Amino acid sequence: MEQLFEILYILVGSALVAIAFNLFLLPNRVASGGVSGISTIIDATLGWEPAYVQWALNIPLFIAGVIFLGRQFGAKTLIGTMFLPFVVYVTKHMEPATHDPLLGALFGGVGVGLGLGIVFRGKASTGGTDLAAQIIHKFTGLSLGLCVALIDGVIVLTAAIVFDLERGLYALIGLYVTSKTIDLVQVGVRRSKMALIITQKEEDVRKAVLNEIDRGVTRLSAMGGYTDTERPVLMVVIDQTEFTKLKQMIKAIDPTAFVIITDASDVLGEGFKQA
Repeated sequence: MEQLFEILYILVGSALVAIAFNLFLLPNRVASGGVSGISTIIDATLGWEPAYVQWALNIPLFIAGVIFLGRQFGAKTLIGTMFLPFVVYVTKHMEPATHDPLLGALFGGVGVGLGLGIVFRGKASTGGTDLAAQIIHKFTGLSLGLCVALIDGVIVLTAAIVFDLERGLYALIGLYVTSKTIDLVQVGVRRSKMALIITQKEEDVRKAVLNEIDRGVTRLSAMGGYTDTERPVLMVVIDQTEFTKLKQMIKAIDPTAFVIITDASDVLGEGFKQA
């Protein structure tokens, strides 16, 4: 059942990417990276069918990925590699949702990011330039993030040359929105906070967190760098809605307490999201 759900994620996610491409990106000439961006540029310059271009690029890249990187991609990535261009072809006659390139970049980025995030939840990918980036990473030693950025950067730069600078800037907007939407799908909308508390009234703060906020507390051993004495640190993870209450509570107990608050984007365990 788990494998069936993963395949369903891949199919649904790939379909969303393809529909967002046809509704928003292609009609507005927004080439926001990846194989879809290349197919947008080729469609505008040579008039070649985007779905055929995507197949023509995806299949050799997948084969190269298997040869140079091993077979870890498996059948699931092959499904995404083949199914996405298929949906692009099937839905190519859909009427564009907008002819405003800014709206196309924004909502196209959201649609592509949503689809890719769902595909990633299926533990697969849609292949394409991600595989090319991994191959470059293996043979050059450059970081994977840099390789992806370089490839997408070349595509966006090409779009700016082929179309105009404004379209290149819209492509950057689409690329940024896509990356943020993927993060949102992967991590979720619920955000948490982690607090590190150094206080002279450690026991009072600990009891208040346990009883008033109903959250667990972890006591970390630490040493003061200036005083060279042991200064325990209390670590507390709270929901974002509890942040103000925690701050006010600590201030009431010990106004001199030293508190560090950081974002915790993905918290697994009791009281939070289950693994």
